[in-house]
Amino acid sequence: MQKPARIDELSTDHETSAGGPVGVVRVWDPLVRIFHWTLVLSFVAAWLTAGWAENVHQWAGFYAAGAIVVRAVWGVLGTQFARFSQFVRGPSEIARYLISMSRGTEARYLGHNPAGGAMILVLMTMIIAAFATGWMMTTDTLFGVPWVGLLHSLIVHAIALLIVIHVAGVATASIRHKENLVLAMLTGKKAVD
Repeated sequence: MQKPARIDELSTDHETSAGGPVGVVRVWDPLVRIFHWTLVLSFVAAWLTAGWAENVHQWAGFYAAGAIVVRAVWGVLGTQFARFSQFVRGPSEIARYLISMSRGTEARYLGHNPAGGAMILVLMTMIIAAFATGWMMTTDTLFGVPWVGLLHSLIVHAIALLIVIHVAGVATASIRHKENLVLAMLTGKKAVD
């Protein structure tokens, strides 16, 4: 006979019901949370130091890129809610989720919802692109080449816009599902219905 699963051993893809909370589950492990806040701090540091503190700016880019490499490995080998297989969805499922979100009828997920999963992949890709174009600007071949600097700037501004969209999505989900997702990304814990 199989023993009942503990609350911290829940399987993937949990959508919760409309009932009240019955417990708390650790969703995001320390590595996921450290990655998230390292990326936040790295981007803010890079943004604030661009053009006047190049050494800090470059190191912030290295930290961000390094964090993404670690997170990519953890997305394959990590804990249940850290794995890409738990939150990466196809375009049709993302579209269905966004439509239901526009109607205010979206499901609550313990891990990342389909839109959140897509945003993670887009942000990781864009930050790697920002790192790559920033690094290109330091090479002998591309130093001072206008299109490289312009591309780097466009990518970074696109990331800033994506962050605004991400924060708006987090705020919307927090309000609709009556949970503090920022606190959850600090503690790693969420209520289970």
